[in-house]
Amino acid sequence: MTYTLITANRNYSSWSLRPWVLMKALGIAFADRLEPFTRPDNYEDFRRFSPTGQVPLLIDGARKIPDSLGITLYLADRHAGVWPGSEEARVFAQGAVTEMHGGFGHLRSDCTMNVGVRVRPKPMSEGLRRNVERVREIFEDGLARFGGPWLAGAEFTAVDAFYAPVAFRIRTYGLDVGKGQAWVDHVLAHPAMRQWEVEALAETWREESHEAELAAAGVVTADYRQ
Repeated sequence: MTYTLITANRNYSSWSLRPWVLMKALGIAFADRLEPFTRPDNYEDFRRFSPTGQVPLLIDGARKIPDSLGITLYLADRHAGVWPGSEEARVFAQGAVTEMHGGFGHLRSDCTMNVGVRVRPKPMSEGLRRNVERVREIFEDGLARFGGPWLAGAEFTAVDAFYAPVAFRIRTYGLDVGKGQAWVDHVLAHPAMRQWEVEALAETWREESHEAELAAAGVVTADYRQ
């Protein structure tokens, strides 16, 4: 079985990171194809290969599977380890995954993902404060109930992959997630996350709309990108 996973810029593309780090962590082999964001609207460019005009996209033979959640569900039908083994942990993981996939809009908009920088953020909106508090609850609940070091127990699963971009955001903006910081430190040390970060720092291109979102988020205090 040969997969191709199409993703975008390592610095910016949080949705791309989810299936990429999941497949890396579980040892699911794939051809890694990068299609960078080059303009504020990449729809027409991405329509050349993606039916949705978006990434990530998983290609399996003649099949094209869009969206990070769609890819995760597709892989779960074909590979062990995507979800936790125990029912209780699986219910927690699936709930947290769907909550991340459909929610946390203030976290996304106010704390745009940019792996290679550190930011002193502007004062939190009420919506962002609530999002960060909810992330903290999820992290602390998972670690307390299932014993860590991952959110649903001893093994890396889809719930860790879906919150992996949040770990980068937490570090970039210095967000407080209480005891959940133990998971943040652990996931950032994962070899796949370290590989993603190395590739992010090596990127030389910039995309104006993502850079504008970064400027609006606060004051950049360090920039480690090439």
